[in-house]
Amino acid sequence: MNNNVDNRILKFIANHHVLNLSTCLENNTWSCSCFYAFDKENNRFIITSDNDTLHSQQAHLNPNVSGTIVLETKIIGKIQGIQFTGNMIKLENNEQGIARKIYLKQFPFAVFMKTSLWAISLKHLKFTDNHLGFGKKIVWKIIHNKQI
Repeated sequence: MNNNVDNRILKFIANHHVLNLSTCLENNTWSCSCFYAFDKENNRFIITSDNDTLHSQQAHLNPNVSGTIVLETKIIGKIQGIQFTGNMIKLENNEQGIARKIYLKQFPFAVFMKTSLWAISLKHLKFTDNHLGFGKKIVWKIIHNKQI
């Protein structure tokens, strides 16, 4: 599904493993950090979370989320990062199969964790890459699982 996405975006996503996630419910916001695996075929991040966490509870009632993935550096020319929006849903029954394999390939130790799998289906992604010039941005919009 993502065959037209810029390979620099996929490479950046593959080289990192923690995203910062923000949720909101009734004007109450929350942010957290989550380990992720990327499902290239479905343009989504796979994360695990306990059902009683605030971000899981908020996402269950309002699936609209946003987040970032960033390379920490003080060197201006090396700054890279992603900002994204998407829908976060808890994966149930049959939906878990492929997602679980993708997540466990990235984090084999998670086989022992008793948490739920969640998917963040991307709607919009902006990649900043100063390697290409100061403030250079590559935008990837995904509408109804189709990218434009």
